[in-house]
Amino acid sequence: MQAAHTPSHPLSSQVDHLVVAAASLNEGVQWCQNVLGVTPGPGGEHPLMGTHNRLFTVSSPTYPGVYFEIIAINSGAHFVRHQRAKRWFDFDDPAMQHMLAKNGPQLVHFAARTPRAEGCVHALARIGLDRGEVLPASRMTPQGELSWKITVREDGQRLFFGTLPTLIEWGDIHPERTMPPSGVTLLSLRASHPRADTLREAYAAIGLTGVEVVNGAPNLVATLQTPRGVVTLESGGI
Repeated sequence: MQAAHTPSHPLSSQVDHLVVAAASLNEGVQWCQNVLGVTPGPGGEHPLMGTHNRLFTVSSPTYPGVYFEIIAINSGAHFVRHQRAKRWFDFDDPAMQHMLAKNGPQLVHFAARTPRAEGCVHALARIGLDRGEVLPASRMTPQGELSWKITVREDGQRLFFGTLPTLIEWGDIHPERTMPPSGVTLLSLRASHPRADTLREAYAAIGLTGVEVVNGAPNLVATLQTPRGVVTLESGGI
C-alpha cells in the first residue's frame, strides 16, 4: 500500500529590519538624530564581520517586530572571516565606501526573517539566485548571548541593488522584543528594479510579504512616521 504524500509547509518570510550603512557609527547616530529625530538605542559588535551597530524598533501593526539598524565598519575590531571573504552589505566595495564618505549614511538594504533560512536559500537557488551561505553569528547583550543564522555571500554582495533581502533565522531571542518604543514606525516598504518580475519571483519563492515591487530604476524606499513627521528614505540604487 502506497503511503500518502504529505506536502511540506510553504516557506514564509517577513521584513525583519532596515539597514542604514554609515562611514562611522558616530556619524550614523548623528544622522539619525537629525533626520528621524531620535537617538538610536544600543547595539553591539559583530566579530565575524568587523562591524558594529545601533538599533531601535520601528514596529507597527503592518510591520510587527521590525527594527532599524545603523551599521558601520568597526575600525578597532579584527575581521575574522577568511582572507578572500568580504564583509556583508557590500561594506568592502570601494563604491559603497566612497558613497558613504561623500553623501553620509544611506538606506542600503533590508533583512527578512524566516524560520527556514536554508530552505529559502535552496528556493532561490532553484530560480538561479545565489543568496549565499547560511552562517551562524552571535553577539553579547545585557540579556545574554543573541544568536542567529544569516545569509552572506563570499563577495559580500546584497544583490538587486539591495532589494533582495538578506535572510535571517533568529535563535530563541529576537532583539526587537527588548527595545523600548522609539517614536518611529515603519509605514511602508517598496522595492523598485528594472527586473521587477524576477524580483517578484524571488519574493514569492521565499514567501516574503509586506514589500511592494514596482518596475523602474533600482531603489528601496522606506516610509516612516517619526517625531519629525513622515520621512521617506531611499537607497537611490546604491
